[in-house]
Amino acid sequence: MKQLSRVYRATEGHWVGDGFPVRTMFSYNTHGADISPFLLLDYAGPAEFPSSSQPRGVGQHPHRGFETVTVVYQGEVEHRDTAGNQGRIGPGDVQWMTAAKGILHEEMHGRAFTENGGVLEMVQLWVNLPAKDKMAEPRYQEIADASIPAIKLGADGSLARIIAGEFGGTKGPALTFTPVNLWDLRLKAGHKTDLTVPDGFSTIILVLNGRLRLNDSENVHTAELALFEHDGERISVEAQTDTTLLVMSGEPIDEPIVGQGPFVMNTREEIGQAMADFRAGRF
Repeated sequence: MKQLSRVYRATEGHWVGDGFPVRTMFSYNTHGADISPFLLLDYAGPAEFPSSSQPRGVGQHPHRGFETVTVVYQGEVEHRDTAGNQGRIGPGDVQWMTAAKGILHEEMHGRAFTENGGVLEMVQLWVNLPAKDKMAEPRYQEIADASIPAIKLGADGSLARIIAGEFGGTKGPALTFTPVNLWDLRLKAGHKTDLTVPDGFSTIILVLNGRLRLNDSENVHTAELALFEHDGERISVEAQTDTTLLVMSGEPIDEPIVGQGPFVMNTREEIGQAMADFRAGRF
């Protein structure tokens, strides 16, 4: 059994641009090596936006040294970057952007969503890159809902969507630099199952909505996060109500982390170089 370490609830939110009211559920500044290879997770919404003639969001900004993974549950987000990638993702879709040696991008509400208004709900996860890959070429993966395998968990309508890694022999479509599992689970009330993750992996469960009982001992509620010990392979989950949860597990990257704003590298000198390269227009 992989033992539960702690349960967290982000109590204060903040805005990213004018389009994303988020709660930071974890970050490398507060959780350190316990969450490696993951760096940060922002949970945006659910938030109601009225119709508008002007798209909301966050304008062009830089990243270097890691990947951003955006999972949309409600609403619509449009992406554009300086590597020439652009796309629109909606409910069930995922955007996996590898910033690596440097990229500028913008994230805005989709045009139809802007015009019609509605509820926005999404998660953005930052995934670290090992030192050898931090200066790789940027990469963009737009993963449509239809391309994500969905496994039925029994006959009650519960299912697991495999975005990255492997679940019960089924592999997800996302390409990763280090071993990472990312599973989107939708469990019906009363459903109980065991999750198997590799021994030694960092493992985190975010409950987006509902109520989950873990290892027959601890309840985790809406907008709460469960962090597990690295040892062990099995986690028991039981949905006490209809529950949506995101399961993240990954092989830790045992390297120093030095970050400043949108840059995450291994040394203070590399951060200085990133800032100089950004100012000089070399991204």
